[in-house]
Parts: sequence; C-alpha cells; structure tokens
Amino acid sequence: MKSLIMIVIGSALIHNVVLSQFLGICSFLGVSKQIKASASLGAAVIFVITIASGVANLIYDNILAPFGLDFMKTIVFILVIAALVQVVEMFLKKTSPAIYKALGIYLPLITTNCAVLGVALTNVQDGYNFIQSVLSGLGISVGYTIAIVLLASIRARIREEDIPAPLRGAPIVLISAALMSIAFMGFSGLQV
Repeated sequence: MKSLIMIVIGSALIHNVVLSQFLGICSFLGVSKQIKASASLGAAVIFVITIASGVANLIYDNILAPFGLDFMKTIVFILVIAALVQVVEMFLKKTSPAIYKALGIYLPLITTNCAVLGVALTNVQDGYNFIQSVLSGLGISVGYTIAIVLLASIRARIREEDIPAPLRGAPIVLISAALMSIAFMGFSGLQV
C-alpha cells in the first residue's frame, strides 16, 4: 500500500510532468491565463490521463505484448487518447458549454499533449501493472493540475503588479515557470 501511495506522490510532486519532465508545456503556458480555465483543463486532463493509463496498460499487457506487437504501442496509445478526449469534449459541450468554450482549442489539444502519451509510454517502460498505471496516471495528472493552477494564480497576481516593460508577457511567465520548477525540485528529497 505504501508503494502505491508513493507512486501517486512521486508522480505528482517529485517527477512532475510539466516542471521536471517538461511535457505538456503548450497547454501549460497557453491555458494558464485564467484560474477557472486552468482548473477545468486540469480536471479534463485528470480524467483523460487516468483512464488512458489504465486502458493503455490493459491493451499493452493483453494484446500488444502477448502477440509481439510492442512496436505498435505509440500508435495504439494515441488512438486510445484521441477517443477519450472526444468523450470528454462531447461531455463538456453538452453539460458545461461555458467551460467548453473557455477551453477552446486546448481541449482537442489534449489529444496531442505529449504528457498524456508520455505517461502511457512511461508506465509501460516502468513495467507497471494495471493498478500502478492508473495511480501513476492519477498522480501525474494531479501534478499537472497543481502546476497549471499555480501558474494561473501567479499570472493573476502578476497582472496586478508593475512589471518592467522588457519582462512583460512571455518573459515573466517563463521566469515564473522556471522558479516553480526550481521550487518543485525541493520535493526530490522525498523517498520514493
């Protein structure tokens, strides 16, 4: 049980997909302008990555590996992710049009978000079983959500401050993200 908890904590904080592995940067920087949109994207990413991790593990362990089709894993995982994103997109469009509109182009971009594919491939590479894959996916997606909501909060605060002209816009956002990355390095002392 302890090892499962450490998979979640390690995935979320120590090996944060955005701040230490630098996957998913496009949506991380693009959507983090508003806290609500960031939290909504984070929720969608939690759903997609967690489910995709489990489904990818089942497909890999029960179909690809036994039949010697390991080389197909990237293509199959991309198809699984695309199908899950379509489900999330249809659900949000029907139940919450405001959030659907706020996420705009970034919701379909989850399909091509390298963080989602990276999680599925890393889980296979690490030899995780189904439960470990799902928990790893959950931890990584929660870590992504923490990072994007934190950056959105920082950006909201930055808009209220008098920033020197050369640092306004992208430079201060990238500096803030770099400082967040350094701060998250402090979690590396946790025993995983």
